Amino acid sequence: MNKTLLSFGHGYTARALAAELLAEGWQITGTTRSADKAEALRATGVTPAIFPGTMPPLDGVSHLLISAGPDAEGDPVLREIGEQISARARQFAWVGYLSTTGVYGDHQGGWVDETTPLHPSTRRGQWRKAAEEAWSAIPDLPLHIFRLAGIYGPGRGALEKVRQGSARRIIKPGQVFSRTHVDDIAQVLRASIAQPNPGAVYNVCDDDPAPPQDIIEEAARLLGLPIPPDEPFETAEMSPMMRSFYADSKKVRNDRIKDELGVVLKYPTYRQVLAAMVTEAGGSAD
Repeated sequence: MNKTLLSFGHGYTARALAAELLAEGWQITGTTRSADKAEALRATGVTPAIFPGTMPPLDGVSHLLISAGPDAEGDPVLREIGEQISARARQFAWVGYLSTTGVYGDHQGGWVDETTPLHPSTRRGQWRKAAEEAWSAIPDLPLHIFRLAGIYGPGRGALEKVRQGSARRIIKPGQVFSRTHVDDIAQVLRASIAQPNPGAVYNVCDDDPAPPQDIIEEAARLLGLPIPPDEPFETAEMSPMMRSFYADSKKVRNDRIKDELGVVLKYPTYRQVLAAMVTEAGGSAD
C-alpha cells in the first residue's frame, strides 16, 4: 500500500495521527497558514506546505485528511482545489473528513448515533453539515466522515485551565457533553485507514458523557486545588462563542467505531484521562 498522506489543516489532532504514521514509514505533507508553523511541522518529520497560498502536491498522494474547518463561504479546501481533488478522486485509497458532533444539534440530553438526522442549531454546526454534504457529493471519492466530540489531551483541557486559574464551573441544568482523547481519535483514524469503507460515518467519543462542571471538579480534586465556584448559566459572563457551546445537550453513541473498526478505547472515561495526565505530569499542580 502506498503510504503518502496529505493533511489539510495539520493541527492538534492531525499531529497525533502523524506521529504514529511516521513511525510506520509514511510520507506526510501537512498544510499550515504560517511560515513559523511550517518550520515546526518540518521539525516533526512532516513536509510543510503553506495553504492557501501554494498548491499542495497531489501527485503520488494516496490518502487525504481534512481537518481544516469551514466558514460562511464553505469548505476552504474545496474552495481552493476542489476541482483538482474531484478530477483525481479515483487516485486516493482513503479520504478522511474531520467533522463534529455539533451537526446533530440539541437533543436535550438524549442519545444520538450516526443514523440520527442532522439538525445543527449553531452556525458552526450548519457550516460543518454543509461541508460534509459538499465532500460527500464528489463522485468516486472514498470519503469517511468522523464526527468528533470535544477534544482533549496533552496541553489541552480541564487540567490546564484549573492550573492556570481560568477554569469555570458554569451550571446549566440538564447540560451534558461527550468528549474524546486525541490519542483515541488517532487510533480510530488508523483503524479506518487499515480497513476503508467509503461512505462510512463514525462518531468518535468516549463512553462517559457528563456535565462539563463535573470534569472541572475532578481535575481540581486530582490536582489538590480549590474547586471553582458554581456560576449559573443564565447570568454567567461569556463570549458569544463560549455561550454557543451550551446550545446543544446530547450524549453520543460510539458503538460503530468498536463494532466495525474493532477499536478499544485507550481512555473510555474522562476520569481515566485526567488521572493519566496528572500521572504523566508527575502529579504537580505547577
